[in-house]
Amino acid sequence: MEKINGVAASKGIAIGKLKLCLNIEDQIVKRQIDDVSAELSRLDKAKDEAVYELNKVYLNALKRVGEAKSMIFQIHIMMLQDDDYFSTIQHIIKEQKVNAEYAVWQTGKQFSNMFANMDDEYMQGRASDVLDISKRLIHRLDSSLANGLDSIDTPSIIGVTDLMPSETVQMDKEMALAFVTKEGSKSSHSAILARTMDIPAVVGLSDKFSKLTNNANIIVDGTLGEIIIEPDEKILAEYQQKKKDYEKYQAELRLLKGTEAITKNGVKLEINANIGNPEDVEMVLENDADGIGLFRSEFLYMNGNSLPSEEEQFVAYKSVLEKMGSKRVIIRTLDLGADKQVPYLNLPHEENPALGYRAIRICLDRKELFVTQLRALYRASTFGKLAIMFPMIISVDEVKQIKSIIEQVKSDLSKEGIAFSSDVEIGIMIETPASVMMSAELAKEVDFFSVGTNDLTQYTLAVDRMNHSISNMFDSRNPAVLRMLEIAAKNAKNAGIWIGICGESAADTSLTDFYVKIGVSELSVTPASVLELKKAVQQVDIK
Repeated sequence: MEKINGVAASKGIAIGKLKLCLNIEDQIVKRQIDDVSAELSRLDKAKDEAVYELNKVYLNALKRVGEAKSMIFQIHIMMLQDDDYFSTIQHIIKEQKVNAEYAVWQTGKQFSNMFANMDDEYMQGRASDVLDISKRLIHRLDSSLANGLDSIDTPSIIGVTDLMPSETVQMDKEMALAFVTKEGSKSSHSAILARTMDIPAVVGLSDKFSKLTNNANIIVDGTLGEIIIEPDEKILAEYQQKKKDYEKYQAELRLLKGTEAITKNGVKLEINANIGNPEDVEMVLENDADGIGLFRSEFLYMNGNSLPSEEEQFVAYKSVLEKMGSKRVIIRTLDLGADKQVPYLNLPHEENPALGYRAIRICLDRKELFVTQLRALYRASTFGKLAIMFPMIISVDEVKQIKSIIEQVKSDLSKEGIAFSSDVEIGIMIETPASVMMSAELAKEVDFFSVGTNDLTQYTLAVDRMNHSISNMFDSRNPAVLRMLEIAAKNAKNAGIWIGICGESAADTSLTDFYVKIGVSELSVTPASVLELKKAVQQVDIK
């Protein structure tokens, strides 16, 4: 038995077997070989098995999603059988006398970079495909290598280097008992995902991650940030009781359903939920949220190999609005870039991606992308109470550009005879120091502010929230960050608009009093945190 500590990222206790899902690149070891012919035979056999497997996947997908979406697997088969690709792998094995796994991955990276640098958009889109087929071929070569998240078929505690959004959108969430990660902080995407899913998580294990082995029996205490490896019977019994106690506490919170978030001195707050997928709405309703304060629409863009069409987006937005009925749904326009990459957009490599080509900057540069999303949003607006907000704003000029594009979209829809609501609220995210300092002017242009405290903290303190080595400096309770919030709240009040918090610190009950004092009227948190926050608000007494 051994106990290790990381960052407590999501509350709760999980007991089960660990499934390690490491990155392929982290697992591949370059080995010198003596028998080149035997290695080439291994490669041929693995290719035949991969092609057979892909044919089965194609036929299954054909039944489930139709011809158009199934064609990607036919493309993968053709790429796997491509002479240039396969002969390059063979050449590396022969010339360098190395194992096939290493040769496949080196070839995959080489071809992926080649596709990504082509001028043709279709060929650029093949960059991610060639990595996919390389991973599949490697898994056929060595089945002992840990597979990806999509390979988990029994409920397990999932161990990964870190969870990126592009990996998690395709994961079967029913299979995750808990997350443990080598990297990440309390505000990393793996931590946010765990809280959204209401499962325990311990992140930022760093070097201690190496102590974890596949299929080990472990306990994850997401409240204290502890992991116990191969617990003895006494410790196991102790944590089984702790798990029961936590579940009892959760049951007590559920008694708050149907009550309002009103402070003891009569101030009412709206408690909303953050979601990333239409499927998350069930958890929103289950936890009695007043509405959706943040729908991260970029996850629609990350769940495939091409841009979602206007119709696909419309169906997703319509589904959420209809399920929420009269409750407000705030949808954030796509916030891609930085750590949220999609290969088919071919975003440039950047030294400082968090400060670069992302979010509203992409939308205002690639207007056809933006217009498609806005058309889908406004078409869906007749099916519920929609509000739209825009991320990474730094100037009034950006907001005026956005409003001009919106007017054109509405005009086009009217000419086409397509109905849309005239009551859609328009808001911006306050997540840059520039937006705070310009908040008095920005407030005159919009209906509301929503503070993204994760990025606002990052930019105010100049601390990369994804960098574990300085994660102790990332603190949304830092006085500089709180002063930023106070300025934005004051300017919102002066302009007669409302302000909410949709960043992770909205769930920090040590800040609830402060938010009430400065005039915040809405807090949006992960669905699992709604009832606990409602309880905290009901205990506030501002004299």
